[in-house]
Amino acid sequence: MEAPASELAIKAFLKEMRKRLDEAVQVAKAAEACAEAGNTGKAVEIALDLEQPVYEAGRLLDAASLINRLSTS
Repeated sequence: MEAPASELAIKAFLKEMRKRLDEAVQVAKAAEACAEAGNTGKAVEIALDLEQPVYEAGRLLDAASLINRLSTS
């Protein structure tokens, strides 16, 4: 893969990864607020919404890492 194309792809993956992690932080804050307010059941219910954005962030990191390895070999 050409260096400029791989760099663009990696930048795009990292930007999308940050978006997913920002979303996850907001969910975690909401869950924490519920727990602090004494509603631990709702806190856990909210925290379960972390799974998808964290999963997606991990896959985006995998993709960026793979492209980086392929472009430097």
